[in-house]
Amino acid sequence: MGCAISGLGLAPKPTAEAKDEEAAATHLSEEQIDMIKESWKVIQEDIAKVGIIMFVRLFETHPECKDVFFLFRDVEDLERLRTSKELRAHGLRVMSFIEKSVARLDKLERLDHLALELGKSHYRYNAPPKYYGYVGAEFICAVQPILKENWTPELEEAWKALFMYVTRIMKQGYLEEERNKHNTPVISSKEKPEKKNTAL
Repeated sequence: MGCAISGLGLAPKPTAEAKDEEAAATHLSEEQIDMIKESWKVIQEDIAKVGIIMFVRLFETHPECKDVFFLFRDVEDLERLRTSKELRAHGLRVMSFIEKSVARLDKLERLDHLALELGKSHYRYNAPPKYYGYVGAEFICAVQPILKENWTPELEEAWKALFMYVTRIMKQGYLEEERNKHNTPVISSKEKPEKKNTAL
């Protein structure tokens, strides 16, 4: 059974509706936080599997995302991707970030810092914000079968809210890093102050 990504509300939208959803994602209720934490206990048992499924589905549904990944850019064979050690490692890094995010749900300032720094590093990797929502949507699709009857519309909304919150902060970090790089003046060797030998 497939997963209707467009219906998840995580794919980027160029409408006023996206701004409304972004504003709503600035707050997770205590009930949502508890649901996420409880479901994470089950999800983490299959953490590597979820990471691989998430990225294989991402490349299936949004092949343009592969352009961001140097190692996977030219891989067309999805079976080769499923068995790729590099994809497994990247999936585990993303799942580790999700795990850290879940652990910081009670300390949003720490989650904000984590997501902001991740957004900045994505600027350096040339991974633009337009792809961030896709990862959350594919995560949700990957965990539904693992959680089986424990998956509910309320739990889906909670995970969507978390991913919208995190991707909003990541986007801020990306844009902040982009501004910093564009505003950093380039100093030619003629303009650099001469270093003087201050050794005694």
